Formats: sequence, C-alpha cells, structure tokens
Amino acid sequence: MLKIDYTLFIQIANFLLLLFLLNIFLYRPIRRILNRRSEEVRSFEGMMADFQGRAAQHAKAIEESAASANREGLKERETLKEDGFEGEKGMLREANASSAEMIDQARKDIDQKVTEARQSLEAQLEAFSKELAHKILGRTV
Repeated sequence: MLKIDYTLFIQIANFLLLLFLLNIFLYRPIRRILNRRSEEVRSFEGMMADFQGRAAQHAKAIEESAASANREGLKERETLKEDGFEGEKGMLREANASSAEMIDQARKDIDQKVTEARQSLEAQLEAFSKELAHKILGRTV
C-alpha cells in the first residue's frame, strides 16, 4: 500500500524539478526550432507562391507574344501573297499587251503580204490567162 511520508514529497519535488529543467533545456529549444522551421516553411511557401505567380505571368506574356508574332506573320504572309498576286497580274497584263501587239503586227504583216501577193498575182494574171488561153485554144489570143 502507498504510504504518505516525506519521500512522497521528495518524489513530487524531484518530478517538478525534472519537469522544470526538461522544459528549460529540452522542450523550449525544440519548440523554438520547430517554430523557426514552420516560419521558414511559411516563408518558402510564400516565396513559392510568388514565383509561381511570376512564372504564370511570364508564361502568359510569352503566349501573348507568340500569338502576336503569329498574327503578324500571317498578316505579312497575306501581304506578300497579295503583292505576289499583284505582280503576277501586272506581268500577265504586260504579256497580254505584248502578245496583242505581236498579233496585231503579225496581222499587219499577213495583210501586207496578202496585198503584195494579190498585186503580184494580178500583174501575172494577164500573162497566165494568155498562156492558158494559148494552151486551151492552141493559138494566141
């Protein structure tokens, strides 16, 4: 059975002294270290959130820049395509004009040669008709 005498009070005093000393030398430093670590973790979490926010902003800026560059590239391509079509149309107009001139010149040359051939044939027509009549009739006309 438990006897209540002076040793019980010594044990209680010993327990309280041990609790006090453990609190001073063990529990408080460990709590301080844990508090510091939790503050550092919170600080790192804040920094991480800040960095993630910045990374998201940079990613968004990069995407916007890429989209803008893509739009400008498409506009430039369309402009170059239109310029190419205009150049092609101009070249076709020049080719059509040149071919029309060549055709007109060829027609004039053909008309001139036909006229010359007619004149030559008309000049020779009388001689041919006399010769033909001579051959058919057998006498000169």
